[in-house]
Amino acid sequence: MSWNPASESKYPKGNEVDLIETLIIPRARDLGGFEVRRVLPTLQRKMVGPFIFFDQMGPVEFLTDQGIDVRPHPHIGLATVTYLFAGEIFHRDSLGTRQRIRPGEVNWMTAGKGITHSGRTAPDVRSAPSSPLFGIQTWLALPEKYEEIEPDFEHHGEDALPVIEDKDKKVRLILGNLYGECAPVKTYSDLFYADVELQAGAHLPLDAEHEERGLYLVEGDIEIAGRRFTGNQMMIFRPGDAISIRAHQPSRFLLLGGETLNGPRYIWWNFVSSSKERLEEAKEAWRTSDWQSGPFLLPPDEHEFIPLPDYK
Repeated sequence: MSWNPASESKYPKGNEVDLIETLIIPRARDLGGFEVRRVLPTLQRKMVGPFIFFDQMGPVEFLTDQGIDVRPHPHIGLATVTYLFAGEIFHRDSLGTRQRIRPGEVNWMTAGKGITHSGRTAPDVRSAPSSPLFGIQTWLALPEKYEEIEPDFEHHGEDALPVIEDKDKKVRLILGNLYGECAPVKTYSDLFYADVELQAGAHLPLDAEHEERGLYLVEGDIEIAGRRFTGNQMMIFRPGDAISIRAHQPSRFLLLGGETLNGPRYIWWNFVSSSKERLEEAKEAWRTSDWQSGPFLLPPDEHEFIPLPDYK
């Protein structure tokens, strides 16, 4: 799909430099020998549209016979998408799904009333001389009427995702709708999520079509509203304002956002819900570890799991 040349860039003047409402610097978290950068939730901002959790994984390179081993753990009330720039993760879940996650693909897991999954480095990848991993793990809270739907899983290959491009810019739409295109994943609210690559000197407009909008800079040097940004940062934009993004050097970033949900969402460990009581039910269900008749099952061929944390 070709870029629409009528979408001209706009540069802010005067009080338009306040188009950036919030700036988030990720904090490092150690997940047992594997470090991530946690962006959402944070004290400055809990959500951007339905996006309630946002982690950057890597970039990291594993030695031979090493990799990630995220043991089975549960979710409710949300959907997850793992989007990779490099490397591979092998996904298993309690629906029986066995799916390799590779760069540029979409693996959309809807937890609904409850699902359990694991993420590991597959044996053949682990045995390679070096195994890089670089990507983003995101959770999206579900609208209240969909919080208890049946769990589901969708996989879409790189070729299935819409691409809007010109000679100096490329936008791959991961979820939702943006720039007149719609991604194939079935979502439950108005949202967008896109992988953007700009060459040096390129401009990208972002209009006010969506209620809440954010940008996470993966790499490069960009300018927004007269301010330059480098490194890993998330900018959240003021609602209703047209935005222009300019790259000073080759840059890559993710655009994300959508409509706000109909009320607050509570998050505890891997659980998200509009009801605190529902969080307590999920805690107790995982604590009892009834894999035969309880609401949570282990993925086939998985026999270990992450215990319920003891924090309050």
